[in-house]
This record gives sequence, C-alpha cells and structure tokens, in this order.
Amino acid sequence: MCKPRIELPRSFLEMPRWWREGSEWLDALPGTVLAICERWRLTLDGPLRHGSNAIAVPVRRGGEPLILRMTLPDERTVDEIHALRFWDGRGTVRLHDADAAAGASLLERLDGARSLATLPLDAALPIIARLMRRLAVPTSHVISSAVEKPPAGAAFQSSRDRAIPSTADFVRDRATTLEADWERLGRPFARNILNAALAVTGALGETTSTLAVNGDLHFNQVLGGEREPWLAVDPVLLRGDIAYDLGRILWSRLDELDGGDAIRRAFEIIVREAGLDRDRARAWVLYRTVDYWLWGLAYGLTEDPIRCARLITSFRRP
Repeated sequence: MCKPRIELPRSFLEMPRWWREGSEWLDALPGTVLAICERWRLTLDGPLRHGSNAIAVPVRRGGEPLILRMTLPDERTVDEIHALRFWDGRGTVRLHDADAAAGASLLERLDGARSLATLPLDAALPIIARLMRRLAVPTSHVISSAVEKPPAGAAFQSSRDRAIPSTADFVRDRATTLEADWERLGRPFARNILNAALAVTGALGETTSTLAVNGDLHFNQVLGGEREPWLAVDPVLLRGDIAYDLGRILWSRLDELDGGDAIRRAFEIIVREAGLDRDRARAWVLYRTVDYWLWGLAYGLTEDPIRCARLITSFRRP
C-alpha cells in the first residue's frame, strides 16, 4: 500500500485558490490520500504533480500505472466524474474509480510533460479539431448512475439529479449581462463590437444539437497517451454546438499567429477538420471572445484582453 508519508509541495499550498477556501481539506489531504490508497489497493509510484486546483499522485494497482487525482470536493468534482464516465475513454482520459465526496479520481496515466501545447501549432490544430469531432457523441443515452451519490448533507448534488447544460443556455443567460458589464468596465471597446456579439446571441441561444461538447478544450488540456496518441483531461460535459470553445482554442495560442491571415487560416483548418458550419463557428468565436474579453478585464487580466482585441479584429465582417 501507499507509504505513510505524503508531502504537499509549497507551490501547491500557495495557489491563490487556497487563500479563500479549502484550508481544512488541505490539512487532511495527506491522510486522505493514504486512506484512498489503502481502500483502492494502490502503491505510490513517483513524485506527485499539481495544477492550481488538484494534485496528481502517480500510483500503481496490480502493476498498472495510474494517477490518483485529488481535488477539493464540490459540484465541479461531481461534474468532471460525470463527464469522464460519459465519454468512458473515448477521446478522454479513462476513469478507473472515483469517490466524489472525497474529491478522488483514479485515472489512466498519461504523459503530463507532453501536451498539444508542446507541438508546433500547425501540427496541433488538426489534432485538436479532430478531437472536437471525436467527443461529439449523442447525449441522449446519458447513464443515470454516472457517479455515486454523495453522503446525506453534502453540499452538492449527484450528477444523476441534473441535466447536461446546453451551450445555448449559457448564451441566453450571459446575453442579459454583457451590456451591463461593458458599461461597468468603462466601455473598454467600441460599441459596434459589443453590438456584433449581441447580434449573434439569438442564433447561438437556440440549437437543435444534442451532441456532447467539451466545454474546457484547449491545447494544455490534451495530453499524450499510449491507448490513444492524444486524450483530453479535466473535461466539462455540455451538449449542443461543438464549436463552443473554438474561440478559446484560437486565443490560447494567438501569439504564435502572425497577423489576421494566419488567424483566419487556423480557423479554417479547425472548421475543415472538425466538420463545422463556418458561419456558426465564426459566430461562436465572436461571441465567446467578447464574453472572455469582458471577463478578463473584470478579473484584472492584462494580456488576454489584448489577444481578444486581435482576434475580434480578424473575425469581424467588413
């Protein structure tokens, strides 16, 4: 079983999220990891890694290399387990076991040092585009027992008690606040840019698609694997238009695209490889970029709003 010592890196303990929450969970985390290892018959297999919200502990079970991922249990934890159970390894990391109430997921081990962000952009673009399409399976057969129900009194629901959110729902909800945020932030860009984003909310706020969408798909979230060359991690399960996150895919590596022609070429590669409707995909890029632009300004970001401005300049129609 696991060795009786787990040390959390200082770099993880100092992450901004823990400034406002999670202190009790962090204090108990080494013991929780050991308890999960004992229950699931895991042995430690190397130094742990971490992101901003979770630790990843390399483990083995019966000789098989796996990752024990631990994160603060909340509704997002339940949703992620639900998403992994839904896709069941189709284009995503495979989930072997889970305890939503403990924030524990036992995952297929991928190469954490090799993401699509490490590939040249010309090579990465068609891969992530084809992954968008691979993940787009019908959601009509969602299993009702996707994750075990948390204990009585838990602050979050079981995924069996919730519907899969629609990309159209997000647009309809956000459309009512875009202009107010633009005003509150001092009208940070031209009114006609805001109007262009508002103009597409009607179309994007309606969809007949029930295909699955990963609502957090970008190059850093796709890692190298052995079962499949590239697999998505930390997915967010939505239903609707698979072009939903196309804007994020573009702005996350926009600095590597020299000028509007290069940006539009990258867009066309994704549209072609993912089999998207070009006009609707363009509308998603416009809407999501304006939405993120305002969000970034509200949270004090400095570089991303500049990228959003470049992206909008390339995608607005004459």
